[in-house]
Amino acid sequence: MIRVLVAEDQSAVRAGLVLILRSAPDIEVVGEAADGERAVELARSLGPDLVLMDVQMPRLDGVSATRRIVAERLADVLVLTTFDLDEYVFGALRAGAAGFLLKNAEARELLEAVRTVARGEGIVAPAVTRRLIAEFAAAPARGTEAGRAELEGLTRREREVLRCIGEGLPNAEIAARLDMAEGTVKTHVSRLLAKLGLRSRVQAAVLARELGV
Repeated sequence: MIRVLVAEDQSAVRAGLVLILRSAPDIEVVGEAADGERAVELARSLGPDLVLMDVQMPRLDGVSATRRIVAERLADVLVLTTFDLDEYVFGALRAGAAGFLLKNAEARELLEAVRTVARGEGIVAPAVTRRLIAEFAAAPARGTEAGRAELEGLTRREREVLRCIGEGLPNAEIAARLDMAEGTVKTHVSRLLAKLGLRSRVQAAVLARELGV
């Protein structure tokens, strides 16, 4: 069972999200928050697996709330976003959000996104991912030498997995391409994120693109 906390300030939208999530037999809505501060408080007290987070909320915005939740390792965060708010998206990326979903996504897409993040695969919406990678990579990149030095600590297999993450492949496809068990892929992903000091697969995808891995 995937335990989800919904953070959205518009009551009608929040009610709709909750209704969709509760329609799935493998998802449980454990709490609702109308602002960022409350989202952090509930994440601490309820211990959800995932927080579905809107970026624009009162008291504490979604990016700041995401940063606190990720820093305290309270839950994974799936951010609801629109393309006209890219600065918020980039902020959530840097804060360690595990995934991004368009607010106009279909019910099926929302449920699959939640399941994908719960499996540890943070790149959930290809259209969002491509936009994020393209625009984030167009911003001033980290120093090439520094970035290359970070990669030196990765094993050959970890580099191959990082390259696949940069292409937006989920674990199952990475496993098939590299001829390894899916569980082994998950292990490599966890290790390379730790070695590179990254908080999410989306950040790893951006780094892979920036450095041309």
